[in-house]
Amino acid sequence: MTPALPTRSQAVADALAAAGLPGEIRVLPDSARTAAEAAAALGCEVGAIANSLVFSCDDAPLLVMTSGAHRVDTAHLARELGTGPITRASAAQVREATGQAIGGVAPAGHPAPLRTVVDTALAGYELLWAAAGHPHTVVPMTYEELLRLTGGTPSAVAAE
Repeated sequence: MTPALPTRSQAVADALAAAGLPGEIRVLPDSARTAAEAAAALGCEVGAIANSLVFSCDDAPLLVMTSGAHRVDTAHLARELGTGPITRASAAQVREATGQAIGGVAPAGHPAPLRTVVDTALAGYELLWAAAGHPHTVVPMTYEELLRLTGGTPSAVAAE
């Protein structure tokens, strides 16, 4: 018998089902709060971890799905998107925008849709793993599924 998903992860499962995506949420025995922890737990490259990072951009939250292999260059991303400055959201802002805590933020299952950017570096991996609403839950998906789930804009999030 599969254990019940945490409430926040159930919202992610519902969003996956609504998008017609097959990803099955996996509950991990240990935290996958960081890309390195998730990669170690899953036996994959850290670059295949799709980190969900929330920023503030033009007075609104911006979700950036980025490869665990690098950091978001906010000045570069603002130029790519043609926006004002992009700054890191506080923990309270992340919780308000997503309903999820840092370390478990999923690409979906939020109270309202978020403007989303999906790192083009993630396209280089056959299978991606993203947080699923809780620090102990993850979900597999392809790059194309991630784009479909989030309605995100593909973009380089760091200078090459």
